[in-house]
Amino acid sequence: MILSAVVVTSAAALAPGGLTKMMATVADAPAYSTAKSAEIMAEAKELMPGGVSSPVRAFKSVGGEPIVFDRVKGAYCFDVDGNQYIDYVGTWGPAICGHAVEEVNAALAEALEKGTSFGAPSLNENVLAKMVIDAVPSVEMVRFTNSGTEACMGMLRLVRAYTNREKIVKFEGCYHGHADGFLVQAGSGVATLGLPDSPGVPGGATAGTLVATYNDLDSVETLLKEHEVAAVVLEPVVGNSGFIPPTQEFLEGLRKLTTDYGALLVFDEVMTGFRIAYGGAQEYFGVTPDVTTMGKVIGGGLPVGAYGGRKDIMEVVAPAGPMYQAGTLSGNPLAMTAGIKTLEILKRQGQYEELDRLTKKLVSGIIDAGKEAGHAICGGSISGMFGFFFCDGPVNNFQDAKKSDTEKFAKWHRAMLEKGVYLAPSQFEAGFMSLAHTDDDIDKTIEAAKAVFAEI
Repeated sequence: MILSAVVVTSAAALAPGGLTKMMATVADAPAYSTAKSAEIMAEAKELMPGGVSSPVRAFKSVGGEPIVFDRVKGAYCFDVDGNQYIDYVGTWGPAICGHAVEEVNAALAEALEKGTSFGAPSLNENVLAKMVIDAVPSVEMVRFTNSGTEACMGMLRLVRAYTNREKIVKFEGCYHGHADGFLVQAGSGVATLGLPDSPGVPGGATAGTLVATYNDLDSVETLLKEHEVAAVVLEPVVGNSGFIPPTQEFLEGLRKLTTDYGALLVFDEVMTGFRIAYGGAQEYFGVTPDVTTMGKVIGGGLPVGAYGGRKDIMEVVAPAGPMYQAGTLSGNPLAMTAGIKTLEILKRQGQYEELDRLTKKLVSGIIDAGKEAGHAICGGSISGMFGFFFCDGPVNNFQDAKKSDTEKFAKWHRAMLEKGVYLAPSQFEAGFMSLAHTDDDIDKTIEAAKAVFAEI
C-alpha cells in the first residue's frame, strides 16, 4: 500500500537500531511510479479511441493518465507497475462482495465446464429470475439483457408500446445508458424538450424526450400537463451526477403524479439495485414503480442487465407480446451463475448493515477531514453507495452539483491515487463500498485524505 506515513509498533522496530533501519528502508522505497501504465496507454491510444473502451476511464475530467489494472482481489486493485490501491470504484458498482470472491469464482469454474454460452434456455435463468422477483417489489416478470444500456433500451420501447404514447420524462443529470433517446440535456436547468447531447444523435431520436429537474415535482407536473407522457424515468438515487439522494416527498410525489396522469413510473436501478438494499431503492424508500431496470450487482461482475415490472406490462414483450427485443448472449449461463451466488451472499444476515456502517465511517471521516482543513465539502451515503462534492451544498440536483470545485476535485483525486486510494475519476460519479473492505482500509483512507487536504 502506498501511504504517506508509516506507524511501527513491532518488536523488530523497537529493537536497538530497528527504527533507524526501518526509516532507511522507507526512505529507500521507490517513488510512486506509473511508467508501465503510461507506456500501455500510449499504445492503446493508437488502437482505441482515447485508448479506452469506455470514456470515463480516460481520466479526462481529473487530468493525468489512467492507471492500467493488472488484477483485483477483495477490496484492492493492483496496477501493472506493482502499485496496490484501496478500491472504491468496484468496477463501477458490481463488486459489492469484493473482487474475485472465492465463492463466486468456484461457482463460475463449475459452470465453465458446461460451456460459456448456450443461446438457449437454461435452468439458472429461472433461478436468478425468481431471486429478482422475490426481492424487488415492482417485478413480477423479468427479461435479462447483456448490459444496463440494453435494459434501458428495452424498457423505453416497452413503456411506449404499453401506453401507446411516445413522450418520456427523464431528469437532468440522470444517465440511462448511451441509447440515442436518453442522450439529451436540459438548457440552463429548465425543463425543456430535449436537445441531442452527442454528435451523431438525430434530433428525431430525442424529440420524444422531455427533461425535468431532479427533486422538483413542479417541473415534472408541468410536463405531464402539457404532454401525453408514456413514462417518467429516473435514477431513484442519482449516481451519475455524483451521489444525489431523492427526498421522500419527491419519490412519493412522482408515484402519485404518474398515476394521476396515466404515465408509468420507471426506476433505473442499474446502480442502486441490490446495492442500497436487497430490494433496491424501491424497498429502501417504500415507493414501488411500474417498471425497473437493473444490472451491475445482479451479474456478480459479469456483463448483465435486466428489466422487469408488472406482469401485464411485461407480457407485451416478445414472444409473449408484440414488442420485439432480443439478444444472443442474454441470460448467459456464466452471468446467471455469478449473479445467483452474489445474491446468495448478499441475502445473509447483517450484510447491508455492515455496508452502511463502513460507508458512513468513510464519508464522515473524509468530510470532517476536509472541513478541518478549511475546504468546502459535502457528501452523503446510503448503504454501500456514497459521494462527495467540493462545495458547501446541499446538492439536490445537477445544477447544484455543477457548483462543485472540479479543479480541486481533480487535484484531490490524483493525490489520493498516489497515496494508494482509487476513487472514481470524476466529480460526477458515485463511489462504492464492498463487503471486502475493513475498518483498517477505512482508517488508512481517512488518514490519506487528511494528508491530501493539507496539500491542496
